[in-house]
Amino acid sequence: MPEPRRSADMLVDRIAGSKDLQKELTNDPVVVLRKVAEEVTKDLLPPALVVDPWIYRIVVIALGIVAILAIVGAIILSARFPAGTSIQIPDVLTALGAAAIGALAGLLAPSPSAK
Repeated sequence: MPEPRRSADMLVDRIAGSKDLQKELTNDPVVVLRKVAEEVTKDLLPPALVVDPWIYRIVVIALGIVAILAIVGAIILSARFPAGTSIQIPDVLTALGAAAIGALAGLLAPSPSAK
């Protein structure tokens, strides 16, 4: 699978391939860089989440199922033994539940840059 193009690489390629842009860059670098950056970012593919929201939904559903199964599994294991009996919930079950809940929190929490 080819590696996706980065906007910084595309910016450098666009400026390196044009003598006119290089001359303009020496006169007013900020304006030229902003203009070329705007052109370059238009050519980038949008993120998969924007194009296909089902990817995001499938990930959230799968993580939710793992978290629920871990909780239900721990409850079932603890219910099988009589009260007062020391029971050890498998570490794998605890790790899977904690990781799924943490991943859900990270996906569903608003990003700090969102306004």
